[in-house]
Amino acid sequence: HKESYEKLHPTGPKHDYAWHTEAMDRAMQGGIDDVGLGVLFGLESYRYEFAALLMHAEHLEAVYGVGPHTISVPRIRRADDIDPSMFSNAVDDETFYKVVACIRVAVPYTGMIVSTRESRECRERLLHLGVSQISGGSRTSVGGYCEPEPEDENSAQFEVSDRRTLDEVVRWLIDLGYIPSFCTACYREGRTGDRFMSLCKSGQIQNCCHPNALMTLMEYLEDYASAETKAAGEALILKELGSIPSEKVRQIVVHNLEKIRNGSRDFRL
Repeated sequence: HKESYEKLHPTGPKHDYAWHTEAMDRAMQGGIDDVGLGVLFGLESYRYEFAALLMHAEHLEAVYGVGPHTISVPRIRRADDIDPSMFSNAVDDETFYKVVACIRVAVPYTGMIVSTRESRECRERLLHLGVSQISGGSRTSVGGYCEPEPEDENSAQFEVSDRRTLDEVVRWLIDLGYIPSFCTACYREGRTGDRFMSLCKSGQIQNCCHPNALMTLMEYLEDYASAETKAAGEALILKELGSIPSEKVRQIVVHNLEKIRNGSRDFRL
């Protein structure tokens, strides 16, 4: 929402609304295949932001033949100097769930991202509604991954609601029946832009995503997981191997999983 944006960014490099709104166009014109969209829900009416977000996705599809690779759905949360109750357009949980569900229906091919702004309970509900990417063990302060920040120097962008470690999040996903995937194969194999989009819209991308998810999960289990998470993850992988429809692909994955157990890394289809 232009007026709200300019009111909240009265000066500085972020003041130019058009420059920021058209960033995705400039990126794609410059040769970047994949771009992501997202609005911070709560600054303006969620109805306006929701409609504008979908119109932006429609614009990218119409002009470049490629819609957004991802859509993020952050909302106003508590921070050092932010009280969500002071925002008249703050979005409650039930409305937030409806927004996410409608985005998933409207843009079924895109990855949807939710961060540790949201609680464990909220994120679990959102996973069932179509969110496909989540973070774990996040730090939102400047240099937060290097060393703890003194409380009197709080630079966090927002308060983290889900404070579980990455291992705890991975185990939680496994217990829910999801496959925690660390895959980046499409970027590295050149499956981006219209090449990725055609596979995604046809559903064929699962022939890559499913095997790659199992192999990258095994790498995580071998290198970083706790004993309990490793045991649960290996059981999930064994179960999921039977869901790979191609016998040839299944045998490749089985072979690569054994190599991963023996110390090799970086397999992908």
